Amino acid sequence: MYKKYLIVLFMITMFSTVKAQFLMDLVDTSTDIGKGMLAIYKKFDNIKIGGYIQPQFQAIQLKGGKSFNGGDFAINQNNRFMLRRGRIRFDYIHFAEIKGPSVQFVFQFDGTERGVFIRDFWGRILENKYKVFALTAGMFARPFSYELNLSSSDRESPERGRMSQILMKTERDMGAMISFEPRFKSHPLRYLKMDAGLFNGQGLAATADFDSHKDFISRIALKPYPIGKKIQLSMGASYLNGGMLQNTKYVYTNTTNSAGKTFVVDSSSANLGKIAPRKYYGIDAQLKFKTKAGFTELRAELMSGKQTATAGSSETPGALLTGQEGYYVRKFNGAYFYLLHNIFSRHHQLGIKYDWYDPNTNVKGLDIGKSGTSINATNIKYNTLGFGYINYINDNLKLVLWYEKITNEKTQIAGFTQDVKDDVFTCRLQFRF
Repeated sequence: MYKKYLIVLFMITMFSTVKAQFLMDLVDTSTDIGKGMLAIYKKFDNIKIGGYIQPQFQAIQLKGGKSFNGGDFAINQNNRFMLRRGRIRFDYIHFAEIKGPSVQFVFQFDGTERGVFIRDFWGRILENKYKVFALTAGMFARPFSYELNLSSSDRESPERGRMSQILMKTERDMGAMISFEPRFKSHPLRYLKMDAGLFNGQGLAATADFDSHKDFISRIALKPYPIGKKIQLSMGASYLNGGMLQNTKYVYTNTTNSAGKTFVVDSSSANLGKIAPRKYYGIDAQLKFKTKAGFTELRAELMSGKQTATAGSSETPGALLTGQEGYYVRKFNGAYFYLLHNIFSRHHQLGIKYDWYDPNTNVKGLDIGKSGTSINATNIKYNTLGFGYINYINDNLKLVLWYEKITNEKTQIAGFTQDVKDDVFTCRLQFRF
């Protein structure tokens, strides 16, 4: 009997509500088994299971190339098969009587040949008097940037830009957030969405928080707004004000001396216990035109600000520094631009994406690696031009063919005096349910 219950439970959770209801219509609820099945159905009717996998083949110009397209290649490798993502997500919504949904929680895991990791573990309380507010707590995507919050299953390019990956690794963080988003169509502010929250700051770069300082992150957005019958406009502005505890007295900032632009250290004992700054500003816009074949879409996003990191990376540290290490404070900027266009039908799409990330706007090209200075390869600006073809074969299967030409600044550092050969081609299939 228990086997029968388990089979029904699996079938119900794997189908949509309509299909599950169809199955229940076939059950004889006058019997004990039928009544048990009905009880299981009512209990798990609010659960939705979804997911996707992304097997892919990649090739890079030189063996052992460094890459932001799924990680660096092995030292003797210039092509590979890999499972980029393997996600499974569980959503549960509890509906309060009459008033509608009141509680939602989500679990999402990512499993590949490299291991199994959590991605989303959060709960949300929905306010039902005015139906405009919600409180979210747990591990979830930071409310910053359009690209960071666009699902990897929906994004046209294989990966987010270099800037997004470096500044906000894995996109998620532990925290709590209040949202304003009207949930009924007649509300005068139905196209407006606002989020604001406090987060640990290091995201999934660390297994636990390492100081008491929290990042404040907010975003205000205009949801897709119709301009006539064939045009939709959406846009947003994001802000992050955060940092981390300075457990060392050594803080490096940019200056200029007789040799050129370099870093200078401030080793005052007063630096101990201060907060090393992280401040990001972002604006984005998306413009979508309806065509005979489907849509043409333009997207753009610009980010700038101040990042505190280390000598060897502009990525947010996953732990407090040790020994004689010091914090490096740099001004940065970056952007991306998309042009997407359906050809023949909505199943066929061409895409072009250009993005750049400059981790240190105070230095340029030949300033980097100059004798007598301390400007290393961490400060190199990168430009990426990506283009490709996406075939939406059906609702559950997508093919992506994408090539990225990556260009770095020419510097005085050995290995970076010319453009590094690190262009990448990706062929990906996405299976989704």
